[in-house]
Amino acid sequence: MSIDQPTERETMEFDVVIVGGGPSGLATACKLAQLAQQAGTELNICVLEKGSEIGAHIVSGAILEPDSLASLFPDWQTLGAPLSNPVLSEEVLYLHNQNRAIRIPGLFIPGGLHNKGNYIISLANLCRWLAEQAEALGVNILAGFAASSLIYDANNAVCGVLTGDMGVNSDGQPGNNYTPGYQLRAPYTVLAEGCRGHLGKEVISKFALDKDKTPQHYGLGLKEIWEVDPALHKPGHIMHTMGWPLDESGTTGGGFLYHMDKNQVSVGLIVDLNYETPWLSPYEEFQRMKLHPRISATLKGGKRISYGARALVKGGLQSLPDLTFPGGLLVGDNAGFLNFLKLKGTHTAISSGILAADTLFALLGCETRAPRPLAYQRAFERSALYSELFKIRNCGPAIHKLGMLAGSAFTWLDQTVFAGRLPFTLRDRVPDHAALRQADHCPKIDYPKPDNKLSFDRLSSVFLSGTFHEENQPCHLQLRDEDTPIQFNLPQYDEPAQRYCPAAVYEIVRDENQPARLQINAQNCVHCKTCDIKDPTQNIRWVTPEGGGGPNYPNM
Repeated sequence: MSIDQPTERETMEFDVVIVGGGPSGLATACKLAQLAQQAGTELNICVLEKGSEIGAHIVSGAILEPDSLASLFPDWQTLGAPLSNPVLSEEVLYLHNQNRAIRIPGLFIPGGLHNKGNYIISLANLCRWLAEQAEALGVNILAGFAASSLIYDANNAVCGVLTGDMGVNSDGQPGNNYTPGYQLRAPYTVLAEGCRGHLGKEVISKFALDKDKTPQHYGLGLKEIWEVDPALHKPGHIMHTMGWPLDESGTTGGGFLYHMDKNQVSVGLIVDLNYETPWLSPYEEFQRMKLHPRISATLKGGKRISYGARALVKGGLQSLPDLTFPGGLLVGDNAGFLNFLKLKGTHTAISSGILAADTLFALLGCETRAPRPLAYQRAFERSALYSELFKIRNCGPAIHKLGMLAGSAFTWLDQTVFAGRLPFTLRDRVPDHAALRQADHCPKIDYPKPDNKLSFDRLSSVFLSGTFHEENQPCHLQLRDEDTPIQFNLPQYDEPAQRYCPAAVYEIVRDENQPARLQINAQNCVHCKTCDIKDPTQNIRWVTPEGGGGPNYPNM
């Protein structure tokens, strides 16, 4: 039997299907259930999560502004939300070179970057807690099931999702344990997949939701958790960095070091994916950053216990697509709500989920189904979330156009002097994948070998991520044209996938007397989506693997 042929699939009916068990999807579910409870009605709500459990695929810094959580659960403290480590001190450093650092006075740091009243958290653990609240409210959470495709009705409106088949062999044929996916149908589908969701990409393209919008822009966030010497641990302290090592290649981005509880710190680097040199490796830049004395002073003698990587959206208000489509809407980073200046997206994700739930609950109470939940777009444009994103709309494009130092100076002026009300909007119209220059026009970057004390190779890092995929399954990293990566990318860019991937998925193999070929080690994939974003020919397409596959992050 070929799975390309019609297969009998079980159908499950819901009022709302939510794809993604991150903060935006769970906030949508919780708020919907609360509204139903307050109205004395019942809603059948489903949250679909491709990870093996809620939180398994979540990576974030993370610093949380608690106001949005408080608007969802005013008694979050009584309910035991995992917010136990308030920010007590902070600093921003300009790393001048591999040895020197300059502390930036608070006067020159835009107000949005100050973190008094915020909390250092594990976003994965916060999502697990939100899932507990959702289940207590009667929400159905299906973890380990990937939404592989959308279902359309006769009017070309989305009416649910199809979960991926299980037990399919690598040749595309059913294996001994083959189980067909389910049809999950609902009047409204909420896409809360996070950054660069593959279903979100589909509806944005199909319904031209990004018409007249600036291309979305992205960064790659890499993060490790370390257990450090108690004498070096400062609970509640956060450090942000800019400058070295990225400025050596003209790349923008920045690092962070957050002191969590239990003698743990999270250290990470965000690399803007509009970088130009194909020789750059974000992973290796991260390993270099940890060698700086201001970072290594905390990590020395410690033990690295976790590693993860994930792309993040940073295009801002100019890049937001239309938020609704026939039969559903976009929330969280699937739409692009991250606040670039604050380096925070959790509170905006929760806020967008609350707005979505308010809209959907009102529509579900109507006798006839609205073809498109346009009230959500209008609610967003009247909301505090819109005002927040409007205020910082010029910060990201300024840094892209002017570089980190000049762009930061403009941002300070824009935010501090003009309060984000300058009478113009900057736009960056070059998509990240089009920014690469040809390899022979850029100097090669010589990265040091890992010392296995502070810096490490990619494969040992992937091991720490707990990544696992069933080996005998179709590759979820698809090439639209099998010859394109070598024919075009290798001569011009020396195939940058072998460097921009933070998990050693892409490898150039040169067999004797044979042309070079691209080998895809899909079992290493940590689902960061960088290849889907940065490939210069846009030939690589990320789709969901078998449900439950991928990283298994404990508390990232």
